[in-house]
Amino acid sequence: MRDDTSPEPESDDPFAEHRRLLFGTAYRMLGTVTDAEDVLQDAWITWHGADRSSVRNPRAYLVRTVVNLALNRLTSARATRETYVGPWLPEPVLTEPSAAEETVMADDVSTAMLVVLETLTPVERAVFVLREVFGFSHAEIAGFIERPEATVRQIAHRARAHVQARRPRCDSDVAERREITEKFLAAAHGGDVNALMELLAPDVTLWNDGGGKVTAARRPLYGPDHVARWMLGVLAKPVSAGIRFAPATINGELGLLVLFGELPVGALTYDILDGRILNVRFQVNPDKVSGLRSQTGQ
Repeated sequence: MRDDTSPEPESDDPFAEHRRLLFGTAYRMLGTVTDAEDVLQDAWITWHGADRSSVRNPRAYLVRTVVNLALNRLTSARATRETYVGPWLPEPVLTEPSAAEETVMADDVSTAMLVVLETLTPVERAVFVLREVFGFSHAEIAGFIERPEATVRQIAHRARAHVQARRPRCDSDVAERREITEKFLAAAHGGDVNALMELLAPDVTLWNDGGGKVTAARRPLYGPDHVARWMLGVLAKPVSAGIRFAPATINGELGLLVLFGELPVGALTYDILDGRILNVRFQVNPDKVSGLRSQTGQ
């Protein structure tokens, strides 16, 4: 999803060759498409202003540039998020074949994973993404972030343990997820609170990100009764007339787009464990939904 004002990369330009890697790195580090695209724009400017004759490894040079730009942006973003209104959730991306090539993500960029990555320090997040997602060596990462290799190994170990301890337990059976999604759609569109509650785990939690710009729950909601009644209550409001859910692959997993007509106004992602929905993440912040609109041609 390249900014149309950006200069078109040359076909034999290493930046174009590695753009998917660069975008994936920036997006996983920052959690928003907008910030990732801004980082790539700055990296493109840096790359085309560099003395190419002194760059022996363009791929390493570009990754290092993106990582450091993302680290700078992430450090300042963390201060901003301390005053964020309500829960902060990452910006969703469609990962269907029809989506722009640059936004095609692997399964490891699920919303659940991005939420966990948000709990790491900026440097831990960079090291984890580079090591665990893209398979860079500790020595390579040490060069990217200008830390001793031994230090990088310690950071990588700490970050991996942190992620493993906090990553939600969930099932990954595609057929089961499709079946539960279809039942959820029927219950939500039919206003059947009992059917919806039956799909929710006893300890289900819902997070709703409105960013203070639209009406949203500013604190997590807990329990099947509370979550189901809140969701159906939102859909029953006059302002929600015409709102519907549509299945879509979001961040590598089947989820639901929230549509007003054909216009995406939100995204619903969730974890499934033992045949029930465990964690629900409801993204309705207009700033974070705008990318979905461009991806769907709206």
